[in-house]
Amino acid sequence: MTDNFNTYIEHIDFDAWRRLCVRKGALRCLAKGEEFVSIGEVGRYIGFIVSGALKYVAYSDDGAEHVMGLVFGDGFVADWPFCLYGQRAKLAIVAVSDCEIFCIPSSTVKEIMDSDLDFRDIVMHSTEAVYATVYDRYVDLYRKSPQRRYEELIVRYPDLFDIFSLKDIASFLNITPTHLSRLRKSDRHQC
Repeated sequence: MTDNFNTYIEHIDFDAWRRLCVRKGALRCLAKGEEFVSIGEVGRYIGFIVSGALKYVAYSDDGAEHVMGLVFGDGFVADWPFCLYGQRAKLAIVAVSDCEIFCIPSSTVKEIMDSDLDFRDIVMHSTEAVYATVYDRYVDLYRKSPQRRYEELIVRYPDLFDIFSLKDIASFLNITPTHLSRLRKSDRHQC
């Protein structure tokens, strides 16, 4: 089992990415509710989170918000890998609290990637690791019950409700807030 919420962290050159963001990037502060990436725009930055938390959000045709990902602690934030290739974002990345993030322009990362074969390998392995994390979550939506997904999440991250709203966590689990409330209530009765 992993200690990192986003398991790709364990399969990338974490220190290389952190150093790159801190040394060549600039510290940027986002207020709660501010977008790091907006839908329809090209992601301009890759960031290393110093403090705060963000959520990856998509909107359905009826305008309903769906939380696709959560990031906090010593994590990275980007519309990965699309920001490297000038592709428009299909989701928004929104600060759920005030954040401090060391941001390096994605264009700078692309330039380094194009000129440094070793760094290109780091980017390739990072992309594979992010894909594996997202794929695992997608498969779990079909093979695990909502209760099991909730239980595994809360066992690993009991303080998640201190960082994200019940609505955001429910959306991430792909259940309604009411269903999540029932699961939480049932969980408390089993203690």
